[in-house]
Amino acid sequence: MRIVGIGEILYDVFPDCERLGGAPFNFAAHASLLGHEVLFLSAVGEDERGRRALREAQELGLSTEFIRTVPGAATGIVSVEVDPAGQPSFTIHRPAAYDQLSLSAQDLDQIAGFQPDWVCFGTLHQFHPPAKALTSFVLEACPSARRFYDINLRRDSYRDPLVEELMLMADVVKLNDAEAAEVSRMFGVPCDSISQFLRYWAARSGWSAACVTLGEKGCAVLANDDFVEVPGYSVRVRDTVGAGDAFAAAFLHGLSLGWPAAEIADFSNRVGALVASRPGAVPAWTLEECSGLRRTGSLQ
Repeated sequence: MRIVGIGEILYDVFPDCERLGGAPFNFAAHASLLGHEVLFLSAVGEDERGRRALREAQELGLSTEFIRTVPGAATGIVSVEVDPAGQPSFTIHRPAAYDQLSLSAQDLDQIAGFQPDWVCFGTLHQFHPPAKALTSFVLEACPSARRFYDINLRRDSYRDPLVEELMLMADVVKLNDAEAAEVSRMFGVPCDSISQFLRYWAARSGWSAACVTLGEKGCAVLANDDFVEVPGYSVRVRDTVGAGDAFAAAFLHGLSLGWPAAEIADFSNRVGALVASRPGAVPAWTLEECSGLRRTGSLQ
């Protein structure tokens, strides 16, 4: 696939360290690890973190051509606290450089010339109106590209009308079980099951596929009217930061290859579990390790 991703690149600042992240960036990096061509659109500051981010992105195999440096802006950071179960909570610090990405008409022509199969985006970046407008320009420049929306709701960084608009724009959507409950609350559409939730929103929004992650319980996938719930993999969790983004990249990978829903779900569970078992949002991992993952959590 050829993928254009747009959104935040930032540093996740833990009590004892900081690591490069941002959900759209993590997704782009994992998609690149899966062998896809990726253009990632974002911005860093003209500061030490920004210079380090560009080096690290290159080391992960991502092009930095459209990761712009914004003078006078600070590279984005998020303070992360991880509970004993490995579940993170985030405090987002803004304004940040990724909010100030700008693209020229020549840039948009170049992105269109890349002929992406997918344009991928999340909620946090779109919460900033100029960033949302920029994403609209990218979508207009790439009318044949399908649209992947990873909802990724963050505290104080979304509003109901924005989420609804982005869901209606998308062809494929990924969210977790807590976000599914929040979406149901937002729009007053109670659903008795995940299957009912996904089928309702797919019909309302015209999605061709969607998935809900269920943590260690696995995931639910609706693809071409085929619904499955597939159990996850038990691993010793180091931290879950980036695991959902890795899952999203694996989900789109399987979808693009035309796999059955059950195969897509199982592969995505494997990738997400493997990433959760290692520190950092984009740790090193291989397809061989994914294949060797057993439901006991052992690698053989």
